[in-house]
Amino acid sequence: MKIVGLTGGIGSGKSTVAKMFRQLNVLVYDSDKEAKALMVTSKELRKDITQLLGKEAYKDDVLNRAFIAEKVFKDPKMLEMLNAIVHPAVRKHFLEWARKKSVPYVIQETALIFENEGQDKYDYTILVTAPEEVRLQRVMERDGATKEQILQRMANQMADKEKIPLADFIVENMELGTTEKKVKELHAKLLALSTP
Repeated sequence: MKIVGLTGGIGSGKSTVAKMFRQLNVLVYDSDKEAKALMVTSKELRKDITQLLGKEAYKDDVLNRAFIAEKVFKDPKMLEMLNAIVHPAVRKHFLEWARKKSVPYVIQETALIFENEGQDKYDYTILVTAPEEVRLQRVMERDGATKEQILQRMANQMADKEKIPLADFIVENMELGTTEKKVKELHAKLLALSTP
């Protein structure tokens, strides 16, 4: 079974592309969603996160996301330390999940593949791109975040022009019909590459 990494900067639409793969019956592991769950359910992770960020990291037994975002997005070092705790736990969980599947390929949807030099962990990588202005607009509409807040998050990610040469496949996500066509082509290609 092949392991495919699906990534893209904030607002690029990687979740939209992941959904299109799911509609083609491809199994997609949502790292962001699973990370949030693990940060609450894993005793070990909770202990490490509390040690790093303090007791305010959890509020009424739930992850205090506003507090954590406030702390880490302004402090790249703190973000790096948090990622160093969470990412290995998510990767381990993903591999356990993937091991139980018997399909030609699975996708791990995750934000920071190239930033963490993690491309070697995948057989293939797919990068979802869109112009910065479009991404800003999407995130402002989706999260109600300010332009400054989004630009701050973008500053923690590599620019598309740096990631494009590292990716195996590129999906430019501007127009849904075109994106869907590209996903179907990619699915066929990945099935061919995954079949001995």
